[in-house]
Amino acid sequence: QVQLVESGGGVVQLGGSLRLSCAASGFTFSNVALSWLRQGPGKGLEWISEILTGGGSTDYADSVKGRFTICRDDARNTMYLQMSGLTPEDTAVYHCAIGSEVTWTLLGCWGQGTQVTVSS
Repeated sequence: QVQLVESGGGVVQLGGSLRLSCAASGFTFSNVALSWLRQGPGKGLEWISEILTGGGSTDYADSVKGRFTICRDDARNTMYLQMSGLTPEDTAVYHCAIGSEVTWTLLGCWGQGTQVTVSS
């Protein structure tokens, strides 16, 4: 059974940092591309970052580029998202998903999410 469990969310002040984790099980972690998504209040799911297999090529949405860093530890079946320079616009539920920017919607597999709230 595929499981994706996010953790690390919380309340942080404007300009602060957080590191999110995504623990995966039920599939061969090192063989799949992974993404982070987020859903802000009253908004739809938004793709924000991906990390591919092998060398771990990464990509980011313009909204987070230069502030967020995605990485993966295949030995621990865990993916991370280091977030810095947070603003209230980053307030959202953050989900990890199987797939890249192009494929995550087709695969339709993501976790329950972790809440990030940025206060001003």
